[in-house]
Amino acid sequence: MYALPITEKYAAEAAILGVYDTNVKRSELLSRKTGGKIPVFNDFHRMLAEVKPDAVIVTSVDRYHHEYIIAALEAGCDAISEKPMTIDAEKCRAILEAEKKSGKRVIVTFNARCSPFATKIKELMRAGTIGQVYSVHFEWFLDTVHGADYFRRWHRRLENSGGLLVHKATHHFDLVNWFIEKDPVSVYATGSRRFYGQPSEMSGPRCHTCRHKEACGYYIDITSDAYRSLYYDCEDVDGYYRDGCVFDPEIDICDTMTLHVQYEDQVSMAYSLTAHSPHEGYRLVINGEQGRLEAEAFAHKHNAAVTSREIKVLNRENEVATYRVPSLSGGHGGADDILMRLLMREQTADPHQYVAGSRAGAMSLIIGAAANASIASGQIVQVKDLLPPL
Repeated sequence: MYALPITEKYAAEAAILGVYDTNVKRSELLSRKTGGKIPVFNDFHRMLAEVKPDAVIVTSVDRYHHEYIIAALEAGCDAISEKPMTIDAEKCRAILEAEKKSGKRVIVTFNARCSPFATKIKELMRAGTIGQVYSVHFEWFLDTVHGADYFRRWHRRLENSGGLLVHKATHHFDLVNWFIEKDPVSVYATGSRRFYGQPSEMSGPRCHTCRHKEACGYYIDITSDAYRSLYYDCEDVDGYYRDGCVFDPEIDICDTMTLHVQYEDQVSMAYSLTAHSPHEGYRLVINGEQGRLEAEAFAHKHNAAVTSREIKVLNRENEVATYRVPSLSGGHGGADDILMRLLMREQTADPHQYVAGSRAGAMSLIIGAAANASIASGQIVQVKDLLPPL
């Protein structure tokens, strides 16, 4: 996501001074793939002290984001963090306090904002096409290719990722916050694990050693080119394997979730996330004073003809405007290239506010963190009880 574009496309604007990973083989692989000149460090703090970077890009396991962000800020660096900024309220408060004390900046990379489809929704909302916002209905569904992958990896443990309501849905909550320009006030949520993490006769610790690999529709070959160098060849360093069984009972995150989010000014959102759908995408409805915006973007994993990608705006005179937005080439429908250009070329105009700071990072993750607390307690959770006013 970052290393290749920086070394190949943005070499005139930026340079990678060092790389650190808890698995040194991965650091060495990154250095080799970018020309072999990037120094590899086995200690993060020593790297900061020796190379004195302007910014640190944090792409670690989510539960450790706050440690690297705070260390970077205290070393006088800006921090660019993968989403989510962190996984719970306590870590979020620590990041915000460190940013305030240091005077440096935290950027959270919400590349979902940068897609042409999301941009068009933002433009229509800013133009006031539906007037004052009343309510939001948002359904996100992951298929059993993409969705299943979160249940193979470290994400499958709540302590690592905050579950899909933090790791994945932080994108979705950020989009809604960005579209409607309101802050969340309270969250009530329910969640369950209905599909993954269910022991069966085909359960095993991992795909590579499983005797059911020929029959299992969720088998991945960790020795294939797609996985080998980054994962299989690095297992001897830390014992981490990338091909965990999706039916392993150690999985403790939900795969079926529903939320009610109350925003300021009496705006409400009904949100659901399903991680085992036959197709992938989302449906978004924003109801307003003057009408309704409906957006739909999905594709079927087995049938290319079953796709939809359009935005409709319906007013109170029964008039309908339909917008079809093509994707750009590149990662995440061209969004990755747009975000990288803004991060690496500081003078690039950003009229849509694609580059998000710690406030946006906090407001998106706190919905997921509050939802996790609500699922655990069965109670409505107030955002003000988790975060100070921002």
